[in-house]
Amino acid sequence: MSRKQVFGASHVPLSPAVRAGDLVYVSGQVPVRPDGGIVDGGIEPQTRQVLENVKAALALAGATMDDVVKTTVWIEDARDFSGMNKVYGSFFAKEPPARTTVESRLMLDIKVEIEAVAYAPVK
Repeated sequence: MSRKQVFGASHVPLSPAVRAGDLVYVSGQVPVRPDGGIVDGGIEPQTRQVLENVKAALALAGATMDDVVKTTVWIEDARDFSGMNKVYGSFFAKEPPARTTVESRLMLDIKVEIEAVAYAPVK
């Protein structure tokens, strides 16, 4: 196997997921539906879509949400933390990964972006 494998494609110069040995790195995912549109409705529906996108990127590399060991979450407004956290907790109900959450201006007119690292040994 090559030293790294890339999975998926993007309209910008990044790979949605990269496997390096037993680790899978998922690029920051944003609340974009499969049709390319940004999800409306606030932090909760946007967080749900972001985490569905993380799940899909992990699957490309043969990993699942249960394999995630670390996430980084950027939210546009710290007052949205509670809503984001509620949805986030529903995706990581058992043994949640380590997490960093920061308030930050984001590149698009969105409320949340999440990247993940998973440990998924090569079979």
